[in-house]
Amino acid sequence: MRPLLITDCDEVLLHMVRHFGSWLDEAHAIDFRPNGTNFTDSMRRRGDNSLVEPEAMWSYLDGFFPGEMGRQTLVPHAREALAALADQADIVVLTNLKDHCRSHRVTQLATHGIAHRVECNQGGKGAPVARLVAEFGNPVTVFVDDLEHHHESVARHAPSVHRLHMVAEPDIAAHAPPAPHAHARIDDWAEAQRWIAARFAAGLTADAASG
Repeated sequence: MRPLLITDCDEVLLHMVRHFGSWLDEAHAIDFRPNGTNFTDSMRRRGDNSLVEPEAMWSYLDGFFPGEMGRQTLVPHAREALAALADQADIVVLTNLKDHCRSHRVTQLATHGIAHRVECNQGGKGAPVARLVAEFGNPVTVFVDDLEHHHESVARHAPSVHRLHMVAEPDIAAHAPPAPHAHARIDDWAEAQRWIAARFAAGLTADAASG
């Protein structure tokens, strides 16, 4: 049975925040200055310096996906790391986008040389990770994501999964503490590839390894 890698996309495989900020600046006269992974106080209208409300923030994100996805750029070493890991493991990209964006994400990743199964999700990732692990036969699995609450969700729903916290955007990584429910924090794919491969080579689930 082959191991399984389940990875997020935005700020893990592809840079998003820097391009989202450029689009907000150009198209909407909004200054976007993230100080971590929580964007609720990071967007201000230049006209009156008013804070963009959470509801409006989500509408801007809906405007970016899928229409502006072409702006996104590849995270260094991500393509090479996935290509090497694919020799020994199955790979699924689990991305928190609405379902109508799935085909756009598949095409987008393919243009960057990444061609793996893509699943869209809304909300916590614990339940979909658990379903994927069961579907693949409960192999040794590694989950990679930039958001702390997804690691907490996976820890609750799929405790056998190794959890790697990665924040590939340096401006955000500097302000984002390690996720307490992750087993490791690595923000570089060259190092992450070695960590993931070591988990696969050991052949132990996370709960067995800690027991």
